Amino acid sequence: MTTIAELSLSTTEFALAETFQQLPALEVRVESVVAEGPSRTVPLVWFSNVDRDDLEPVLEDDPTVAEHRQLLENTADGELFYRLEYTEEVGSVCCCVYRHGGTVLDAHVSDGQWTLRLLFPHREELSSAVSAIEDRGVRIDVKRMVEAGQDEDLETTAALTEPQQEAIAEAYRQGYYDVPREISLEELANELDISHQALSERLRRANRVLAGEQLDEPAGEMATPD
Repeated sequence: MTTIAELSLSTTEFALAETFQQLPALEVRVESVVAEGPSRTVPLVWFSNVDRDDLEPVLEDDPTVAEHRQLLENTADGELFYRLEYTEEVGSVCCCVYRHGGTVLDAHVSDGQWTLRLLFPHREELSSAVSAIEDRGVRIDVKRMVEAGQDEDLETTAALTEPQQEAIAEAYRQGYYDVPREISLEELANELDISHQALSERLRRANRVLAGEQLDEPAGEMATPD
């Protein structure tokens, strides 16, 4: 039976550890992750809340990044789109997933933890992948694990990342969706201690996913780390 699971591991033991340390306001959205060869992992990543001149020197010094290349410039919302290549140590974690038949559905960072949502054709393959990762000395926590079709919360509402869920829940509690509004976007951003632009993007993407669910149509965006 197809199994979906959420796993978490520390940023210090996975990708972009030095980058997050040097740029604490950085926001990351993983578009996709592919494996090229036995240990070469190549994610496509959106970076926001950062300038290119600040980001690239940090990526250059990050020991988990072997190569980086910007793919898009001058996007409307100021995001930076990069193709990264992880070093073998980081790539081996992802390749443990691929070697055992798994797929990375999405990934995001919150409170110093990477959360990966994975899909495996069989539960035994998930167990084998977790064991293989732990054999490499990486501490990993299986937060949730269900068989497909048995937990709509994990399969559908997990399309919202934790930061998106936090933003839309706080917006609702604070009266942002009331008529008239009880709080402005700027005030809400201050409450959440994020930038006005970052909050606007989180609410936009969250609202798009939820609208797609109500219309029984795909939102066109996989869950992302912002």
